[in-house]
Amino acid sequence: QVQLVESGGDLVQPGGSLRLSCAASGSFFSMYVMGWYRQAPGKQRELVASITSDGSTTYADSVKGRFTISRVNAKNTVYLQMNSLRSDDTAVYYCNQNRGGYEFWGQGTQVTVPS
Repeated sequence: QVQLVESGGDLVQPGGSLRLSCAASGSFFSMYVMGWYRQAPGKQRELVASITSDGSTTYADSVKGRFTISRVNAKNTVYLQMNSLRSDDTAVYYCNQNRGGYEFWGQGTQVTVPS
C-alpha cells in the first residue's frame, strides 16, 4: 500500500510563497505520474499541477507562472512551489500518485491565503 504524506501548508499573506512537499512510500516512485490537486470549500477537487516520470509538467491555467511542480526521485518526494499566492488559492492541497489506473491520495494539507 502506498502512503503519501503532505506537508508545508500554512497561513500566508497575499503575495507570499509556500513550498508543499509530498513524501511517498513504496517502490518505483520514479515511474509514476505525480500530481497536486486542491479542493476549496464548496468546490470540486481540481488538478493544480502534474509531473510525469520524465519530468514533463502540466499546470492549471490559474496557477501558470506562479506555481512550479518538481520531483526528486532519490527522495521519493514531489514538491509544489507556490509564489504570488492569492486568496483564491485557499484550499486543501492533496498529493496524488497515478499508477496507470490506480490512484493514491494523501491526507491533504491546508493552505490559507486571507483576502
